[in-house]
Amino acid sequence: MASSPPPTSADDTCTTVEVAQRLGMAVRSVQLMVDRGELEAWKTPGGHRRISRASVDQWLAARQQPSAGPVVTPTPDRQTGAGGAPRVLLIEDSSYYQNLVGLLVREKFPQVELHVADEGIAGLAMAGRLQPQVLIVDILLPGIDGATLITSLRTNPQFSGSRLIVVTSLDEAQREPYAFALAGVPVIYKPRLVAELPALLAECLGRDAAVP
Repeated sequence: MASSPPPTSADDTCTTVEVAQRLGMAVRSVQLMVDRGELEAWKTPGGHRRISRASVDQWLAARQQPSAGPVVTPTPDRQTGAGGAPRVLLIEDSSYYQNLVGLLVREKFPQVELHVADEGIAGLAMAGRLQPQVLIVDILLPGIDGATLITSLRTNPQFSGSRLIVVTSLDEAQREPYAFALAGVPVIYKPRLVAELPALLAECLGRDAAVP
């Protein structure tokens, strides 16, 4: 990150708070993106961070490009997509589990509009834009610690209307360090995903959501 402001007008830069509001994520997550070089930023002589608006636009555009897997292009409606279809957002970096969840959703919930993010920062941004009815989140994710992501989703009023399901390859003992973030949240151990996800997702979407 450069130490002095770029030779651009104020209209070409954003504050960290403005970027966080636009992406629908915590300020700390935006700061981490800057530290990783994902967003172009400078510090003013007074020590305030300024982020290039163009780099934010580029970051968003890159994550709205079609990719492999059961990804649906976002639409502007809240919680439901085209034709009132309920939205589900899966934040999962494993292509195997992306495809497995996609298969289960297509088979059991053909009316659901499924979106997929393969890392935590992109997942937060998509959650902020989509306002999904259900969020399915892995604990171990690139880009942001899973516990931090889950805590952000649980405590941010923006996501108060979304139901949360956690999926993980960690057993109960391995999940102990994340207990503070998982309290009261349904957790599915990945080896039991096929057996447990349909019923839990049906409960989150509504009693009659699943196809028999």
